[in-house]
Amino acid sequence: MNFIRAMLAGAIALAVSGAALAQQPIVIKFSHVVADATPKGQGALKFKEVAEKLLPGKVQVQVFPNSQLFGDAKELEALLLGDVQFIAPSLSKFDRYTKKIQVFDLPFLFDDIAAVDRFQQSPAGKGLLDSMKNRGLQGLAYWHNGMKEMSTNKDKLTRPDDVKGLKFRIQPSDVLEAQFRALGANPQKMAFAEVYQALQTGVVDGQENTWSNIYSQKFHEVQKTIAVTNHGVIDYMVVTNAKWWDGLPADVRKGLQQAMDEATAYSNKLANEINERDRKRIEEAGKAKIQPLSKDDVAAWRKAMEPVWKKFEGDIGKDLIEAALKSNQ
Repeated sequence: MNFIRAMLAGAIALAVSGAALAQQPIVIKFSHVVADATPKGQGALKFKEVAEKLLPGKVQVQVFPNSQLFGDAKELEALLLGDVQFIAPSLSKFDRYTKKIQVFDLPFLFDDIAAVDRFQQSPAGKGLLDSMKNRGLQGLAYWHNGMKEMSTNKDKLTRPDDVKGLKFRIQPSDVLEAQFRALGANPQKMAFAEVYQALQTGVVDGQENTWSNIYSQKFHEVQKTIAVTNHGVIDYMVVTNAKWWDGLPADVRKGLQQAMDEATAYSNKLANEINERDRKRIEEAGKAKIQPLSKDDVAAWRKAMEPVWKKFEGDIGKDLIEAALKSNQ
């Protein structure tokens, strides 16, 4: 009798511990390389808030900002190894997985951030989120930093000829290098942290960046003119491990996607607001002249850039470039 009781007690204990185990939340590590106060940082925190609200007890989201877990160089590898579940690298980081992503680097392709939004929400833009699945990466959303503006240490910056012979700092990118070579300028690859001093000392004459980056790094203090070129976009893609994502219970996957959609809207709105605010701050500082461009000016830049589009058409796909152009209204 005692033996039977012991067996029953053991079975009950196993059942209870099994049920407790089944109720353990799925731990999701979201790693990124910037501060909590940035649009990306706020987007990650919003994702945590909404995901845990929609899926109470089912998921636990842990956010690691400022490269606390992994830096730029290691985060993609960590994701593929399953050490983290969500990361949000710059789009330029993905060109080794798919050349199609270079569409976002093509100069003067998009009129403004609204056109970028329309393209990213189109079937072609959404298709890019799935384009690296065969390499183990599932894209979930695009998060904005903003549109790039061009600046120089010269008084005039309205037409392509105004940058001829000038040295420009660029991020490592074949497209960006081709962009400045097509303009007769000299592209110089350089780390972001080195740009201010390089502009100040004349090592480079100009750079391209979002309003928020220009303001936060004080580039406007060491440049004479900033043209409102909106000639490219600096964006991030939130990605997860494709195998891990597909293996989630359907209700959890649906809830996480909903949380990601809400976080995306929140982060992108914040990015747009910060860029507008920092543009006004640059104007008020009065150190660099902000140069608007006319429609004829933009048409001249676009014409000068068409050979660059043509050069990368084979890698990116003509259909994708045309879909991006259609997003302009």
